[in-house]
Amino acid sequence: MRTRSGRPASLPRLAFSRANVELTIFFRDAQAAVFTFLLPIMLLIVFSAVFTGSVAGPPGVPALPFRQYFAAGMMASGIVSASFTTVAVGVAIEQYDGTLKRLAGTPLPKGAYFAGKIMAATVLAFLASGVMLVIGVVAYDLDLPSTLGRWLALFWVPALGIACCCLLGLAYTRAVHTPKGAAPVVIAPYLLLQFTSGVFFVFTDLPRWMQALAALFPLKWVAQGLRYALLPDWVAANEPAHSWELGRIAVVLVAWLVAGAIIARLTFRWDRSDVPQ
Repeated sequence: MRTRSGRPASLPRLAFSRANVELTIFFRDAQAAVFTFLLPIMLLIVFSAVFTGSVAGPPGVPALPFRQYFAAGMMASGIVSASFTTVAVGVAIEQYDGTLKRLAGTPLPKGAYFAGKIMAATVLAFLASGVMLVIGVVAYDLDLPSTLGRWLALFWVPALGIACCCLLGLAYTRAVHTPKGAAPVVIAPYLLLQFTSGVFFVFTDLPRWMQALAALFPLKWVAQGLRYALLPDWVAANEPAHSWELGRIAVVLVAWLVAGAIIARLTFRWDRSDVPQ
């Protein structure tokens, strides 16, 4: 592919162009936009109204309203929704309707397609988390990060989470066997992990086996990293290790990023339109 001047277009330029196409398509789909942006907000409002309790603090320290704990978890949920589910559902449908087969026959480099998908998902994920953060601060008295380290965590934790979830979304398309089944097959495990990853409930209030299961997947660690960024230090006593475990958060998310890249490389198919449905 070439620019107007006749020179070959660079891969970054093609990736940005593809990301723009992906974002345009996304925002034209009202259902996708509602699920990514409106649903987490509705869940935040509903759960905050239903669960009016608090997380008890140490002696002499005011308890933390549950709605603040919940807001950090919902930010993590929005990030995973905008990366894993958006990529997995969108790519799976394009595999079956022949879109990817046609793209593979164009001069567009495959790397630009994948980079465009990930860039678009990154924009959506940060938009979703930004909206949730504003609502948390304005409506639920959530405090903004108080130190540079917490501000940095507000960016590096989502960035790692988005990267690994996008790659896992590409790999997970192999589990989708019909275009109509793409949404339920992808959304089902995401919804399940919401209930076991400290999104809707205080993580250590869950049964031990649920905690162990959730710890195998990225959502739990993204939620924990955002709690570090947005909640008081004493809340770490409610984590399984009684600390924020920032190093482990980074290691787990990087490990999933590598695993997702390897699995996607081995299992991804450009064309599945000939698969019996």
